[in-house]
Amino acid sequence: MATATIGAKNSGAGGTGRRFEHLFFSGMAVLILGTVFLGFAKTYFLAGIVRAPLPSWVIHLHGAAFSSWIMLLIIQTSLVSAGRVDVHRRLGIAAFGLACLMVILGSMAATDLLRREETVAGIDSKTFYAGTLMDMMIFGTLVFFAFRVRSNPAAHKRLILIATISLLGAAIARWPFAFIGRIPKITDIITYIFLLLLVTYDLWSTRKVHRTTLWGGIFMIVAGQLELPIGRTALWQSFSSSAQAAVRSFHGG
Repeated sequence: MATATIGAKNSGAGGTGRRFEHLFFSGMAVLILGTVFLGFAKTYFLAGIVRAPLPSWVIHLHGAAFSSWIMLLIIQTSLVSAGRVDVHRRLGIAAFGLACLMVILGSMAATDLLRREETVAGIDSKTFYAGTLMDMMIFGTLVFFAFRVRSNPAAHKRLILIATISLLGAAIARWPFAFIGRIPKITDIITYIFLLLLVTYDLWSTRKVHRTTLWGGIFMIVAGQLELPIGRTALWQSFSSSAQAAVRSFHGG
């Protein structure tokens, strides 16, 4: 999460620009929280969280870690808005460790789904396996670069935001609205609206799209659109079959 704030790049006063910056990134964090809650309210949050009827302990850990990341996003943006950048920086080390754990647990959850051979949104488990693992790759890559550029607050906060946006597909796909699942690519379209909000903020505040927004967004979109085509290749299907057999053997069937 962002380690500091940047001054306003537009013609307005610096203090006003910083207030709008705090408002935007805090607002995006709250919007993301609402998106995730809406998607998983019935099956997870309102089902008692630890008592939710999830299929395995791996999914429980996965849900706990990813929920913690969203809450940490809220906390970190709030700390920056309150001027407690010192606390924010110290907490950022823990956030990076959590992100690494999320990649591991996300991959484990994907493998557990493959073992159970579940169909998700009409996509077979072997193809979906590619999508989930690539989601972890996208998130992990963006967080890694965010950690590397943490001395550059403008780039850092945008990479963290884009990394979090890249995870929203699972929540959006579970929104309790009739149009979800009926409109092709609707999950991707809604996810990209979050990116568009960041682009719009960049244009308003600096009169141009920040290069981190540009390259981070392109990476997220291109890699995301390659997930299913890769998952449907014979090579990936063969790999998934081998992985499925191995994990089933480990679990005893």
